[in-house]
Amino acid sequence: MLDRQQVLDEFRASGALLDGHFVLSSGLHSAQYLQCARVLMDAARADRLCARLKQLVREVIPDQIDLVVSPAMGGVVVGYEMGRQLGVPAIFFERVDGKLVLRRGFEIPEGAACLMVEDIVTTGLSSRECIAGIVDHGGKVVGAACLIDRSGGAADVGVPLVALARLDIETYAPDALPAHLAATPAVKPGSRGLK
Repeated sequence: MLDRQQVLDEFRASGALLDGHFVLSSGLHSAQYLQCARVLMDAARADRLCARLKQLVREVIPDQIDLVVSPAMGGVVVGYEMGRQLGVPAIFFERVDGKLVLRRGFEIPEGAACLMVEDIVTTGLSSRECIAGIVDHGGKVVGAACLIDRSGGAADVGVPLVALARLDIETYAPDALPAHLAATPAVKPGSRGLK
């Protein structure tokens, strides 16, 4: 079983834990960034990480899970792998005109027990949006899971949140940057480019 340090070692070994000046999808700035696409691009590594996450999910959420639902872009691969691990289908919401919507013929059966799965939770905003979308489409959210909770456990997504590792990585509003970040050009490596 992977412990917290081994999870972080997997991120470091894959080049997925970056240092610099980053703009997160929330608009907040940070000196560290977790690029889950890099840690998940190795199928064996994704299998190890999600097998452990499945164990943790089952300890906290023993209820039936019918469907894994994720927000695109970051949640697509981890959501698929969690669906595979749990033996249930996995679908995802996509952002269209600023709102998460189901496309590609995806549907949530009325009353389906859904696990919302993300790669990284920082503020919990996209998780809450995805959870609201699940409920709006008739699903029942039994819990949420992520690889890394970078809020240190502070993010409230409205349901139990299971994480492989919790990190307390400081974030800053754009107008409250410390000198070392203000002096470094910002990059936005996520799925939503700098605006």
